[in-house]
Amino acid sequence: MGLTKSEIFTEKQNKLAQMMKALAHPARIAILQYLVKSQACICGDLVEELGLAQATISQHLKELKSVGLIQGTIEGTSVCYCIDPKVWNQYRSAFDTFFVSYVNKGTCC
Repeated sequence: MGLTKSEIFTEKQNKLAQMMKALAHPARIAILQYLVKSQACICGDLVEELGLAQATISQHLKELKSVGLIQGTIEGTSVCYCIDPKVWNQYRSAFDTFFVSYVNKGTCC
């Protein structure tokens, strides 16, 4: 795979691409949907809920945590995860701005 030449794009374009990349896997979407639905910290439920291996879920949790979408707290021998509301709102705002910028004027091919 080639280099992306990210330096030729604006900081906002690179940031939005990173945000979208963090969401670019159906398992991560499912994890986030489950966390949103539960409105609580989740420890061991994800393996049972999603039907994926623990190692796979751990890798996806690591990706989501690295971009700040989720946060984890240690409870005994497990880590409990929940949505980070501040970062969630940053994503929402960035996506709203991106998608709202298009106005359909009915003149497309």
